[in-house]
Amino acid sequence: MKIDKNSRGTIALVYLISGLVALTVFHFCSKWWVLAPVSLLLLAFCIWQTLFFRVPVRQKLGDGVTVTSVADGKVVIIEKVFEKEYLMRDCIQVSVYMDFWDVHANFWPVTGHITYFRYNPGKHLLAFLPKASEDNEHTCTNMRTENGKDIFFKQLAGTFARRIVSYSKVGSMENAGEQCGIIKFGSRIDMFLPLDAKLEIELGQQVRACETVIARI
Repeated sequence: MKIDKNSRGTIALVYLISGLVALTVFHFCSKWWVLAPVSLLLLAFCIWQTLFFRVPVRQKLGDGVTVTSVADGKVVIIEKVFEKEYLMRDCIQVSVYMDFWDVHANFWPVTGHITYFRYNPGKHLLAFLPKASEDNEHTCTNMRTENGKDIFFKQLAGTFARRIVSYSKVGSMENAGEQCGIIKFGSRIDMFLPLDAKLEIELGQQVRACETVIARI
């Protein structure tokens, strides 16, 4: 199982703290009915954190015209909006909310060149709120396909997310389905698609990064 390279330190810290808690409990208590549930809870927490930061192997369905989901989660927004940071035009916004149980590694939605990247500091509102797209801490990336179509997306921090990792580098060529970053804990991805994109998802749908087709462009 592959672990996100920027999360190995976090996992090591989780295991260290869990080990210290276990040693402390074992030192001061000898009652099995206390030691057993504490040990199981700590073990479950360590396993959960390991799975949380894993980078799953997925079937890569995206390419230069097929847009796949950047993240695992639930589609919470599909609407026409004006994208005012980079594209400066009307787009179709598709937002995917990730909860604590979703894989939080993110993946390139299409194959194309990175033409824009920016990190924006901000608040930590609940990630599913509409205002989170503008007010929360987030990164912005634009990918341009060979046929000149722009796919703009944001990685948004949530209430508990305190670190966003992006591998975007302006000028680089990236392939759909490769890892583009990770957001630690509850968060959201906003994707901005051309108005003529043919959507293949619906509101409330559960999607998987790399494998769920969001649209054809």
